[in-house]
Amino acid sequence: MAVLGFRRSSNVFSLITIRAFCTHPFEYLHRKGFCSGSNELNGRDSILPVLIVGAGPVGLVLSILLTKLGVKCAVLEKSTTFSKHPQAHFINNRSMEVFRKLDGLAEEIQKSQPPVDLWRKFIYCTSLSGSILGSVDHMQSQDFEQVVSPVSVAHFSQYKISRLLLKKLETLDFHVRTCYDLEVFDRGQVGEREILMGHECLSVDATDDCLNVTASFSSGGQYKERTIQCGFLVGADGAGSTVRKLAGIELRGERDLQKLVSVHFLSRELGHYLLNQRPGMLFFIFNTEAIGVLVAHDLKDGEFVLQIPFYPPQQRFEDYTREMCERIIFKLVGHELADIDVLDVKPWAMHAEVAEKFVSGNKRIILVGDAAHRFPPAGGFGMNTGIQDAHNLAWKLASVLKGISPYSLIQSYEMERRPIAIFNTALSVQNFSAAMEVPAALGLDPSVANSVHRVINHAVGSVLPNGLQRGILDGIFILGRAQLSDFILNEKNPLGYSRLAKLRRIFDEGKSLQLQFPAEDLGFRYGDGAVIPNGNRKLYVPETPAGRRRDYVPSADPGARLPHMNVRALSNLFREDIFSTLDLVSGDKIEFLLIIAPVGPSYHLAHAAFKVAEEFKVSAKVCVMWPHGAADGVEVGSEEALSPWKNYIDVVEVKQRLASSSWWDICQMTSRGAILVRPDEHVAWRVKSSVFGDPTAEMRTVFSTILGVKSAHA
Repeated sequence: MAVLGFRRSSNVFSLITIRAFCTHPFEYLHRKGFCSGSNELNGRDSILPVLIVGAGPVGLVLSILLTKLGVKCAVLEKSTTFSKHPQAHFINNRSMEVFRKLDGLAEEIQKSQPPVDLWRKFIYCTSLSGSILGSVDHMQSQDFEQVVSPVSVAHFSQYKISRLLLKKLETLDFHVRTCYDLEVFDRGQVGEREILMGHECLSVDATDDCLNVTASFSSGGQYKERTIQCGFLVGADGAGSTVRKLAGIELRGERDLQKLVSVHFLSRELGHYLLNQRPGMLFFIFNTEAIGVLVAHDLKDGEFVLQIPFYPPQQRFEDYTREMCERIIFKLVGHELADIDVLDVKPWAMHAEVAEKFVSGNKRIILVGDAAHRFPPAGGFGMNTGIQDAHNLAWKLASVLKGISPYSLIQSYEMERRPIAIFNTALSVQNFSAAMEVPAALGLDPSVANSVHRVINHAVGSVLPNGLQRGILDGIFILGRAQLSDFILNEKNPLGYSRLAKLRRIFDEGKSLQLQFPAEDLGFRYGDGAVIPNGNRKLYVPETPAGRRRDYVPSADPGARLPHMNVRALSNLFREDIFSTLDLVSGDKIEFLLIIAPVGPSYHLAHAAFKVAEEFKVSAKVCVMWPHGAADGVEVGSEEALSPWKNYIDVVEVKQRLASSSWWDICQMTSRGAILVRPDEHVAWRVKSSVFGDPTAEMRTVFSTILGVKSAHA
C-alpha cells in the first residue's frame, strides 16, 4: 500500500505518486501492530516516531512535551541559525501555565522579563518626546493576585523564549546539529533528540509502516538529500509552512489585512529616555511627518521593533534602506538618536486565515502553530495558540505511540483545536479593528487609505504611470497626516476638541486595542473531541468574541481547563507548601486525575477509576479535596478508604480570604460530584452529583470514549 506523495523543488509543488489508502486503514494498522500495545513504533530504531518540522517556540515546546512523555522525536529547521528577531513578545496566562510544566520555565521567564511597570501601558502620542494623546493601563489588580491562575502573563521576546527552550532541551540530551557538523552526520540515520539546522523538507511519501520525508541540506559545500522515516510528521514551520503545502492543505480566511515594514533596531539612549519618562510596551505615534507603532521589547537594553504601514507596489521595499528607516525613527522620536543601530528591515503582511484541516495523511501529518493558523498580532494570540496546540497534541501522540489509543484519537486534536483557532482569528480581527479606532478618531481613517490604494491598483488608477500613482498615494497620506497638525489637534480648535474628546471616550470605554483577554485565554473550552459532553449533550457554542477584555469565570464543564485553586497536602499541614490544583496533573506521563470529596460514593467511584484505568493501560491518580478547615488539628486521610490503591493525595483548600468560594462552589458542583482531568489539564468528564448506576461501567464508558478504545467488557 502507498499513499500521497508531494515533492517541492524551486518553490514548485508537483504530485509524484497517488496511490490509495486501504479501505479501512485503522483496522490494517492495528492488525500490523503499528499502534498496538507492543509499543513497536516508539521502540524501532529505523523509524523515528515523531518528526517535527520547525524549531520555533511551538516546535521546541512540542519536542519537550513529547520527550517528557517518553516519545522519541527529532526536529528539522530550514534556517541555518536561530532567529534573533524579537517577533512575538506577549505570553498569556494559559501559555505560562504550560511553561510551568517545563521544569521551571515560567519562573525563569518571570525573573528575566522587564518589571511589569515598564510594559503594562500602551501610549498614544504625537512623538516619543512630544504630547501624549492618551495611555491605557492593561494590568488590573486581579492580574497580580493569582486568584484564577498560579502564574501571571509575561512580556518576553520570542527569540529569548527559544533560547530558554533550547537550554531545557539540552538538559534532555537534545543536540543541535549545524551546517558545520552535518558532514559527520549526513550519512547516518536521523536519531532521536536531534535538531537538524539547514534542513528543508522536499517531499513526503507514505508506506504501510511510516512516512518517508526527504529533506535537503548543505554539507561540505555540496547540496545533498536525506530521507527520514517517521511515524508522524508535525508541521510547526510557520505561516509559509512547507508541510502544509506538501500535504495539499489550503488556508481559509482573509489575506493582506495590512502590509507593514518591520524595523528592528537598538538605541540605549531611547530606551533610557522612555524608561525614565514614559515606560510602556507599545507606542502609537501620529504626527504630520510619520506614523508608526513602536514595540518596546526591552527598554533597559534599548531593543525595539518599529512597524510602519506599507503600500506596495507604489511604495517599494527597496527604498526602506537603513538610512531611510533611521530618518523615519527620528521623526517619530522627535529628535535624532546618537546611538541608533538598525539591525534588520523586512516586509510582512497581516493575514487572518485558518487551515481547512489540521490533520491529514491518514492522521499522520499534523499542523500546529502558524502552520495551521495565521492571526493579526493584535492580542498576541499567534504564538500562544500554537503553544496550546502543542500541549493538546502531545499526550494524544504519546497515547497512540504507546499503544494506548488508536489513530482515531489524533483526529480529536483537529476537532478541538480548529474551532479555537477560528474563534481566536475572529477575536484578533476584532482587536485589530479596535486599534484602528484611534487613528480614525484623529481624522486618519485607515479604511480611506486602503480604499484609495485599491482604486489605484485595481481600478482606473492602474492605467496611470507608476510615478503618478505614487504621487497620488503620497498626496493622500500628506493630506491625512495634516489632520495631526498643532493647528487642528488642540483643545481650542472646535474640530480638534471634538476629536480629542472622542479619543478619550475610546480609552475610557475600553474600545481601543486590548492586550489581555482573560475569558478567552483561560476560559476556552473544547466542545467536541476527547471529552464526555454534559448530560444534555447540547453542542457547546462559545460566546461571540467581544473584542474587549472580559473577566474569566472558572468552569469545570467538560472541555474546560481545570480551575485553579491553592491547596495544601494534608500530610504537610504544618508546612507552608502551597500548590495549585493544576500541579496535581502530571506532565511526565499519561495520567488522568480524578478529583473527589471525602464521601463514601466518591470513594467507590475512585476504586472504579483505578481499576478501569489499569484495564486501559493508563495511569490514574485520585485527589481527595477536603474543605477549608475540615482537617484542622485532626489526623485524617483516605488510606483506608482507597486501599489497596496508592496513587492518591489528600489535599485541603487554601482560601485567600475567608469569604472566598469553596472548591466545589468554584466548579459550580456539589461535593458529591467528581471531575476527571486529562493529561493536558482539561476536564474530560464530570458528574455534578453521585454517579447513578454501576461506577465501574460508567468509568469504562468514560475512558473508552476519551481514549477512543473499545473496552474488553463492552
